[in-house]
Amino acid sequence: MHLTSPQPAHRRRGAALEGELLAAAWDVLRENGYAGFTLEAVAKQAGTSRPVIARRWASRHDLVRATIAHAAAIRPIPTPDTGSLRGDLIEYMRAINATRLDMAAILGVQLGGYYQETGETPGDLRDVALAGQDLVIHKIFAAAIERGEADPGRLTPRIRGLPVGLLRNEVLTTLQPMRDEDIEEIVDTIVLPLIRPAETGRDGRTPALTASTVLGRPAVSTRDEPGQGRAGLTG
Repeated sequence: MHLTSPQPAHRRRGAALEGELLAAAWDVLRENGYAGFTLEAVAKQAGTSRPVIARRWASRHDLVRATIAHAAAIRPIPTPDTGSLRGDLIEYMRAINATRLDMAAILGVQLGGYYQETGETPGDLRDVALAGQDLVIHKIFAAAIERGEADPGRLTPRIRGLPVGLLRNEVLTTLQPMRDEDIEEIVDTIVLPLIRPAETGRDGRTPALTASTVLGRPAVSTRDEPGQGRAGLTG
C-alpha cells in the first residue's frame, strides 16, 4: 500500500508536511528495504530536500520508528461489536489481516540491518506499530467478560496476545494473508476453549483444564494394553 499522494503545489508546513514526509518514507521502506532507506531517498520521494527531513529526524533510526508509527496510525483497527466474543475476535483478526500484511513483512524481513545497528528486536518495533491496538483487544475481552463468555482468571497476558500472535506467525511464515477459515479455526479450536468459563461439577469444583477439554476431543490413553508396549511407542 503506497501512502503518498500527488504533491500539492502550495507550500506544505506543520502536521500536513510531516504526514507527507512519513508517507514518502513508508514508500521508500517498502520498495527499497532498510538498505535503501536513507534521508536522501526519502527527501527525493517527498519532493523536498535532505535538511527538511533531518530537521525532524536526526537519524534514519528515528525516521524508521516514526515511519512505522505513522503507517499504523493511519490504518487504525476499529473495535468490533458483533455481540459475541467469537464474532468480535474473527472480525478483529480479519481487520488486521487485511491492513497490516505489508507491515508484518517489513518488520519481519526487511529491517535486519536496523536491528543489527540498534540492538532492537522486531518486538520493539512491533510495540510501535501496535500502539493502541492492545486497547482494542482489551475492549473485546472486557465485553466478553460482561456477557459471561470469558473467564477473567484465564485471560493472562499471553492468552490475550494469542490471536494476533498466531496470525502474525502465519503471515511471517507464508508472506500471504491468512485465509478466513484459518482465522475461524484459531478462534474456535484454540482461543475460545482456553478462555471460556469452566463448568462447575457436582462437587462444586472446577475441572482441570486438559488437552482434551481444550481440543474438544477425548484424550488418548497412554496405558499399556495387554500384549503391547507403551502407547504410541510401538509399531
